[in-house]
Amino acid sequence: MRTGLSQHTSLRQDLRINPRLYQAMDMLYMPMIDLQQHLKQELLINPFLELLEPEEEEPQDQQTQEKNEKEEATKNEETDWEEILLNGFEVGGMREQYEEREYIEPVTVEIKDLDDHLREQLKLMELSPRQILLSEEFLGNIKDDGYLAASLEEILGSVNELLRAHAERTGPEPDVDEFGEEVEPETPSNQPPPEYYAMAEIEEMLLIIQRLDPPGVSARDLRECLLIQIRENGATDSLTYRLVDEAFPDLIAHRWNDLAKRFGVDPQGVQAAADKLAQYDPKPGLKYSGRDDGYVTPDLIVDKIDGRYHVFLNDTGYPRLRLSRSYQELARDKKKMTPENREFIATKMNSANWMIQALEQRRQTMLKVMNFIVDRQRDFFEKGIEHLRPLTLREVAEVINMHESTVSRVTNEKYVQTPRGVLPLKFFFSSALSTTSGEDASARSIRAKLQKMVAEEKPGSPLTDQQIVQLFQEQGIQIARRTVAKYRDQLGILPARMRKRV
Repeated sequence: MRTGLSQHTSLRQDLRINPRLYQAMDMLYMPMIDLQQHLKQELLINPFLELLEPEEEEPQDQQTQEKNEKEEATKNEETDWEEILLNGFEVGGMREQYEEREYIEPVTVEIKDLDDHLREQLKLMELSPRQILLSEEFLGNIKDDGYLAASLEEILGSVNELLRAHAERTGPEPDVDEFGEEVEPETPSNQPPPEYYAMAEIEEMLLIIQRLDPPGVSARDLRECLLIQIRENGATDSLTYRLVDEAFPDLIAHRWNDLAKRFGVDPQGVQAAADKLAQYDPKPGLKYSGRDDGYVTPDLIVDKIDGRYHVFLNDTGYPRLRLSRSYQELARDKKKMTPENREFIATKMNSANWMIQALEQRRQTMLKVMNFIVDRQRDFFEKGIEHLRPLTLREVAEVINMHESTVSRVTNEKYVQTPRGVLPLKFFFSSALSTTSGEDASARSIRAKLQKMVAEEKPGSPLTDQQIVQLFQEQGIQIARRTVAKYRDQLGILPARMRKRV
């Protein structure tokens, strides 16, 4: 075998994606807020792009401009300058015309979370330094919903480990010899060992925190959370308290008859006592949660005008771009440019042109997708969710002559404002179930019908999954019992046995 260097020619085909194509796909994927930030960044780094102001988009006609000039002249004639000079700018509320308002930078308001709320209450108590340290350990283990995330044994081990580590860091400096090596001290240290916590202190601090607001905080499970709130409400002698305290497994299983025999009351009394639990909060900490509300800006608007649905792009939220006129004139004067400047200007000019084209392509793609959705789901807009038709990304891609992945990017994290509320574009896509009429039914509409059936059932004889299957078959919808059970779980609907009222 011979080794060495050699050259040869060959033909082959490679599929390479231009970096700009990656950026165009990312722009399709971006929701409204992300696109706003992206375009503002492009305005900063590319001098050939400039912001198109609203008054430049819609120039006023000559008559409107002359009318505005006449109105302004009339206002100037009616102005009483002598009165203004004597009495200041408060006359007639006209101050804004003559004095520029001071701009005040908006500031964010700090919102206290559950941890801050509990810590403020603890500061009002007379706690020892050991209790303060222990309370911090508890607060660090309370979740956003108010429940204690660690067991008492884990808290005990953690706080004692903290004491041990602190004692090691603050201990006496070791003795060293003339060579800098540690040696045994001649006299033992008089520093006392740390006083570790005992389980009794942990349990005492737990009771202190459980007496704080909101009632039920620092509970270890749902049962303890409810018991704390019932005790706080002063109803410890009620049947509701006994049900939670003595028979919680049977209570959550809705075994009304067994509970009635056990406590010597009728089943209706047991149900009435259980219904009182609805006034208590199963997750008391969420009311003080520091999570911000999520606001949605719709990318598209669907409005019904003269009996027809029209689709508009909500593009008022992000800046409109155009090529900078001053830099275009600079680019035309090629005699004054060096080769380096010419290359820089050509690169930025091409990038600016491509950005404007990609932005317009994004607008047109979104309009195509939403127009097809509106045509396909017209019954939904007219009659409601029960008439939502099945739809897949592939169907949309075939109609608008685009790839399925492109449609997926367009519909990702995008919202549309419709006469039936603000909805994500993914809402309109769902799988299909066969019917006897030959038309497919949307899985989302099936869930809506199931929810309506359960809402209209008799409390004394709730519908079983098999009975729901039969009702769907009477409507011409073929569905399996396990599918009904799956949809029922997704909707948070209990089984028939647990929905029964006596």
